[in-house]
Amino acid sequence: MNKLLGLGFAALVLLAVAYAFSHRPPPPLPPTQISVNSVLLSGAAMAGTRIVAVGERGSIFLSDDAAKSWRSAPSPTQVLLTAVYFHDAKLGWAVGHDGVILRSEDGGASWKTVRNVPDERAPLLNLLFVDALNGYAIGAYGLFLETADGGLTWKQRKISENDAHLNAMTILPGSARMIAGEAGTLLRSDDAGLTWKNLAAPYKGSFFGLLGLHDNSILIFGLRGKIFRSTDKGASWAEIENKSQATLMAGTEQALSTVVLVGQGGTVLVSRDHGLSFTPQPHPSGKALSAALPLAGNTWLLLGEAGVAKTDLKQ
Repeated sequence: MNKLLGLGFAALVLLAVAYAFSHRPPPPLPPTQISVNSVLLSGAAMAGTRIVAVGERGSIFLSDDAAKSWRSAPSPTQVLLTAVYFHDAKLGWAVGHDGVILRSEDGGASWKTVRNVPDERAPLLNLLFVDALNGYAIGAYGLFLETADGGLTWKQRKISENDAHLNAMTILPGSARMIAGEAGTLLRSDDAGLTWKNLAAPYKGSFFGLLGLHDNSILIFGLRGKIFRSTDKGASWAEIENKSQATLMAGTEQALSTVVLVGQGGTVLVSRDHGLSFTPQPHPSGKALSAALPLAGNTWLLLGEAGVAKTDLKQ
């Protein structure tokens, strides 16, 4: 009997050892929760009354209560998303690294990848739509894409002899379009984007932002805090005083005269006269800012390295 018990015990030990060293799937890990203030946010847009923000690791965040609360939306990509644009409350697009273009038909709640070309090694940096069908996406090394079917398919075209990065784009009165980019690159089309010509730049540094304002003037801004204004569609430029040399990354116009520019080091510049002059209002965090959206009244949403924050701008 003792011998049988010993053999049985030995068998149990062998089974236990075999189980301990056998290959088994690891236990499921809890889902990673990424908060809106834990990632770099590089762009934001209004989809009706909803705010849609995008950023690193393919992050997409939505707010339906004027940025009081946020929720993440499922994203089909893990690359940095650099910009987002909505035509209306439902139809929108986002662009990013690897030449990625995403499309949403439900206000950003869900997204589909319509372009992904990692072998190109040319990130897309901005996008703009003229209407629900016709739009553009621009990026590194002169990358220029256009669509005529609402962003379902995209056609690549070379619009400049050099390969400078194309950073920002705007629509001007009539059928004119303008692009600003690296090393003083300024391009204008007077025929709705069919042909493009180089404009003489007032500065050979890079421009990261471009705004066509309600009074038909144009602002370009970027490296070392440089700001220039044109009233003749970019034929000539006047430099606007800015004592800060912090690089400016993005800007937005609100109502008919207020313009806000944001950039490195928490820089916030406010103009109440169509960009003729700016007053600095540094962001308390001191972190880089990459987008600004107007909310109700004088409150603005600032996005960037520290996520999102609401602030009331000085009158």
